[in-house]
Amino acid sequence: MNTANKITLLRVVLVPIFMALLMIDNVGCRVGALAVFVIASITDAIDGHIARSRGQITTFGKFVDPLADKILTTAAFLVFLGLGVYKPISGTIAVMIIMTREFMVAGVRQVAVGEGKVIAASMWGKLKTVVQMIAIIITILIMALFPNSYTTGVENLVIEILLWITILFTVLSGAEYLVKNWHLMKLK
Repeated sequence: MNTANKITLLRVVLVPIFMALLMIDNVGCRVGALAVFVIASITDAIDGHIARSRGQITTFGKFVDPLADKILTTAAFLVFLGLGVYKPISGTIAVMIIMTREFMVAGVRQVAVGEGKVIAASMWGKLKTVVQMIAIIITILIMALFPNSYTTGVENLVIEILLWITILFTVLSGAEYLVKNWHLMKLK
């Protein structure tokens, strides 16, 4: 296993640590969760840079790298929903949209693999991931800085706006992905 793939797997290993810290209602743990999330997010850029610069691009990496991103970001959204950071109805709808997009992309990738093709992440998919990561970082920062009011008032409004900006990029990237790879679906 090459260096780039090991860094990608590190991102997956960091997810349960991130989730555990985020779920503890303590400012120090939230700051710890933020640090773990930022480190995990940075590994996304590092593994890609190493893979390209050292010629370590592999089929495994093309598959696992976007999957690691999905695991990390989906974990954050689910914890936010479970902790009541998002309003119950809008949060549930938003998280369902995010998960639907991710399952759809995974399904199309699986079809492609069945035809001997590997689909790397598109620019829209990468942009969606960056927007999601920024929204998650800001949300955790708000949770740490305003532990008694992040579910109400201006803080919650900022979180909701970030969530819906994330949904916009999630839907756009999913639509682009589906249109670009529709030929693989062979509807008969």
